[in-house]
Amino acid sequence: MSSLPAGWYKDPADTSTQRYWDGEGWLGKAIPADAVPPDGPPAVEAEPPVTPAAPAPPQPQPQAFQAPPPGYPAQPTTPPAYGPPPGWGPQPGWGPQQPGPQQPGPQAPPPGWQQPPPGWQPPPGQPGQPGQPMHAYLYPMPQAMPHGFPLAGLGRRLTARLIDIAAVLVLNIFVNGWFIYQYWQDFAPIFQEYMRQVAAGNQNVTVEPTARMQTLSIAILTVATLLWLLYEAPSTATRGQTLGKRAMGIKVLPVEKTGPLGFARAFTRWARLGMWTLFWWCGVGLIVQFIASLSPVFDPRLRQAWHDKTAATVVVAVPPGTRPTTTPGGPQ
Repeated sequence: MSSLPAGWYKDPADTSTQRYWDGEGWLGKAIPADAVPPDGPPAVEAEPPVTPAAPAPPQPQPQAFQAPPPGYPAQPTTPPAYGPPPGWGPQPGWGPQQPGPQQPGPQAPPPGWQQPPPGWQPPPGQPGQPGQPMHAYLYPMPQAMPHGFPLAGLGRRLTARLIDIAAVLVLNIFVNGWFIYQYWQDFAPIFQEYMRQVAAGNQNVTVEPTARMQTLSIAILTVATLLWLLYEAPSTATRGQTLGKRAMGIKVLPVEKTGPLGFARAFTRWARLGMWTLFWWCGVGLIVQFIASLSPVFDPRLRQAWHDKTAATVVVAVPPGTRPTTTPGGPQ
């Protein structure tokens, strides 16, 4: 469910219009972006009155048979024998003659008709062509341009995320390095004993971590989560860009304006992805974060990831040296 409150906002698919957002979806028709929106949701359009069907015109009554006038020649009582036109016969290449009613032969083309060149085929994409359904669109859907900027490509977003992961790992080396070293001091003897038992042929080797290792693992994951939060949320809240996004020329913007996100929405966007770091110990956190990173593929319209839908944000490509200006209309 989106955290965006109800109100009039810019339509992400067409920034020249604005529509009413009720907290779950768009209502009513779009109005120009520079128009003053009404207070509250748009009025429900009344259904047109049902017009009664006009009475059917009276059907003409069949006239009674009248006798022919005097002097009219008598008509034959039996119809003439039916048969094919003179000169008609089977065409070359036809199969054996089948009994049944005779069919007329091929007709000549209309005057002015020209034979198409050899190998001619109907233009691709037209209804009626083999493999093309009658209801298919002849033209592709236009790409959305939030606030006049193209959507960020999936490759650029993935590269920016990898750069941010590398930056957070460097921070963990300096801040979390002492905890990791203490954890290794307890883990190394256990690992060496395990390898010695396996080399001796013992198949029932059990490894029990110490209480100090369990405490250190909780501390390491907590510090890693806080470092990721402090790295991403403040920069996204003020500039809409982390180090990786700035390097790839992409930016996070609200769907209804081009101003800053604010820390509350930036934290909401990060938490949907970053809080799963606390569950790395059981492997669930890594799986959820991997699927969430691929979630823009499931939204071909705006390419919103799950954390973008939660915070009502969109990721756009910004040319170097360009700063999006706040658009009029809608809450700022």
